[in-house]
Amino acid sequence: MDDNKIVAGKVKKPGKRGRKPAKIDLKAKLERSRQSARECRARKKLRYQYLEELVSSKERAICALREELEMYKQWCSAMDQGKIPSEIKALLTGDDQKTSQGGSTKTPKNSKNSTASSNSQG
Repeated sequence: MDDNKIVAGKVKKPGKRGRKPAKIDLKAKLERSRQSARECRARKKLRYQYLEELVSSKERAICALREELEMYKQWCSAMDQGKIPSEIKALLTGDDQKTSQGGSTKTPKNSKNSTASSNSQG
């Protein structure tokens, strides 16, 4: 027990202190470094590909929403002029087959039908 020293509550065993001697092969160290850099670049490339795909999918969603908004604006302007668009007539009459075949509406049928049915009842 005399060989062991107690420092800050820990028992230190006698032997080598500090860093290990630099006997590591320099070529092996360089190769590990190169391999690590290659892996880092590959991870970075994958991350950027993922982010680019994410951005493009969000841009497509934005375009679809803008088209839908433009369609609603056209419907509103037509209704302001006293005209009822055929798509809205079909929704009010419950003729969903006509709009799904001929129209290019991308809105869910359930939400419009529930709105149309509540409007026609009230």
